[in-house]
Amino acid sequence: MYVRRKGGTETAHLQSFITFHSLTRSIMHVITKLQILAPLEILMPNTACENGKTTELFRLISENFKDVSFTTVQRRYFNETKGLEYIEQLCAPEFSTVLMEIKSKYYCLAAVAALLKYVEFIQNSVYAPKSMKIRFHGSEQTAMIDSASAQNLELLVNNRDSRNNHTLFGVLNNTKTPGGSRRLRSNILEPLIDLETINTRLDCVQEFLEDEELFFSLQSVLSRFLDTEQLLSNLIQIPKQETEKAADTKITYLISLKHTLELVDPLKAVLQKCKTPLLQAYYSSIDDPRFNIILEKIKTVINDDTRYTRGCLNMRTQKCYAVKPNINEFLDIARRTYAEIVDDISGMISKVSEKYSLPLRTSFSNSRGFFIQMNMEGNVQQTLPTDFIKVTRVKNTYSFTSVDLIKMNERCQESLKEIYHMSYVIVCKLLSEIYEHIHCLYKLSDTVSMLDMLLSFANICTFSEYVRPEFTDTTAIKQGWHPILEKIARGKPVSNDTFISEGNNFIILTGPNMSGKSTYLKQIALCQIMAQIGSFVPAEYSSFRIAEQIFTRIGMDDDIETNASTFMKEMKEITYIIQNANEKSLIIIDELGRGTSAEEGIGICYAVCEHLIRSKAFTLFATHFLELCHLGTLYPNVQNFHFEVKHVGDKTGNEDSISYTYLLLRGHTQEKNYGLKAASLSSLPPSVLEDANEISRLIADKILQKQSSTPEGIRQTADYHLTLRLLQVAKNSQLDSDSLRTYMKQLKSKYVTDCIGAEYSTAPSTE
Repeated sequence: MYVRRKGGTETAHLQSFITFHSLTRSIMHVITKLQILAPLEILMPNTACENGKTTELFRLISENFKDVSFTTVQRRYFNETKGLEYIEQLCAPEFSTVLMEIKSKYYCLAAVAALLKYVEFIQNSVYAPKSMKIRFHGSEQTAMIDSASAQNLELLVNNRDSRNNHTLFGVLNNTKTPGGSRRLRSNILEPLIDLETINTRLDCVQEFLEDEELFFSLQSVLSRFLDTEQLLSNLIQIPKQETEKAADTKITYLISLKHTLELVDPLKAVLQKCKTPLLQAYYSSIDDPRFNIILEKIKTVINDDTRYTRGCLNMRTQKCYAVKPNINEFLDIARRTYAEIVDDISGMISKVSEKYSLPLRTSFSNSRGFFIQMNMEGNVQQTLPTDFIKVTRVKNTYSFTSVDLIKMNERCQESLKEIYHMSYVIVCKLLSEIYEHIHCLYKLSDTVSMLDMLLSFANICTFSEYVRPEFTDTTAIKQGWHPILEKIARGKPVSNDTFISEGNNFIILTGPNMSGKSTYLKQIALCQIMAQIGSFVPAEYSSFRIAEQIFTRIGMDDDIETNASTFMKEMKEITYIIQNANEKSLIIIDELGRGTSAEEGIGICYAVCEHLIRSKAFTLFATHFLELCHLGTLYPNVQNFHFEVKHVGDKTGNEDSISYTYLLLRGHTQEKNYGLKAASLSSLPPSVLEDANEISRLIADKILQKQSSTPEGIRQTADYHLTLRLLQVAKNSQLDSDSLRTYMKQLKSKYVTDCIGAEYSTAPSTE
């Protein structure tokens, strides 16, 4: 199976790495990987999706990627032997260790063969031998976020409006290059789990923040880089036929290559004084003599003042005069002819302007060539001379041409074809000489995209008070807030604390509707992802346990397309979580069991909670079923938290509404019938509301079972929590002697208070 990604040509993915999935892995992992790659086109063998015999893999992929085009390739082209031959032929020598990784990966090799055959057929081109960087890229060192969780957390797409950028990607994306943007997107969907790599990235971000000159100098250099990955992909392609388009693009890419290589020295100068090991490593990787070798070879053929410029006419002029004079005599003659035609066009339009006393000017576009424009208020189209044809109007700007101008454009185009053809021959000869040195550009591409992403992380810290995260066996966030909400509100949202450890790994969250439960849950997951990609996080202090998997169960929508009810969708998602979660998982569950009756919903939630409590996964579970709060009396690793609300009275002093504080407090909510209070704000008749309140009271009295903890249970819980705190101090404490003594006294005081609450007396103690 081959994937063509968005944001590039059919082979934009090839120049940096080739990623293929073994079908022996779970289909869900395949779908997750495809989500990360953002496919535009997927190749599959015809035996998997034709003649009415579709495979399960094809069915599920087509359901999850409805806007992606599927192309069938004959099964015989998926040939692992041919794939290995392709890699041996195309892989650059310094990346040849990939052969050891993939010799036994038969599905991968088969996909390579089909892909390259397809590219050869569609693009009518082949790749230069020994010119590609090929890397087998698995998911072993990254956390897995399934596609449903990515959607629930709004990592890339806003669920309310896909056009706005109120997403985690939108918050973090201050990148200056297309490569940096792609790397950021990939990292958000696949956060790192290697602690050393994460801390190395954080060191870089910290150095950028501490050295303002480095920050702005690097930002200035990076902003001038083009899409180096796409540039490489096109440079190493060799068209089978010489066409005008092939000549045009090859010359363009050679000018872009010259532009890119001229930025290497400025980039080196910025990185030379960096102290962080990763930045020093990037300096070493681009401190390569091959960059100068390629640039000197280019300068022997290409004019020194040739630049990549914006504007179609400017770039056309640059391409026309890119090759130095006196290299090809016929090329010089063709360029003089072209210049004379352009001068004639300008002179002709000036004469027409004088003849009709109109403010005419020469304009240019790729589709129309040279044409005439003028600004004139009012509708003067009917009064224009009959010589002017193809008249169009946009506001007060009129565009048109003439028969003579069309003929001169044709002459100009013929002259340009000759120039491009002769320049193309020279450029192809030059490229054949630099192919052996071009591999250094892969290092440059990786360096630029990574620096761009890390600089983007530093940039966001200049807008808000983010803090560098630490990594321990505990998730502890002091005064953390939601990064996307901050962007929407254009101000700092209400912040809250979080503490999850192995001994307190299950948090039950309660509170009225709209009190902030869902926002808080998403906030924890987003901060976890930000920390694991090497970004600072929105908090006063933060510590995280590395999560190898992040699962979410959020929302109550039916899935009409797959004929799945709310309840069935809930069950499928929670089944996936239960089957795949482990002790290194972070699980976010918002409202489970609401798609069926209350009794069944409570039963399902209770059973699911007990299973997850035993899994040691860090779990946050938001619910309206207050019966679940009693799990804390059975399991000491369960904590109850709720969002505080305050009652607001009317003019007579009667409470008629609640005010949200969005503050997280210990214990479960004491609010009852908050759904009915919210309903009272609607236009429901008073009689209906009165009946609803009465029925709710009768049901609560009959069904809800009040449970209370025994003194022995409270004492055991106090012992458990004291033990956890002492172990935590022994493993992670960095307090000095005085601070540690103060903290131990606080622990003792809390323990005594808890025991007194359980009607136990404590023996006098000595210091």
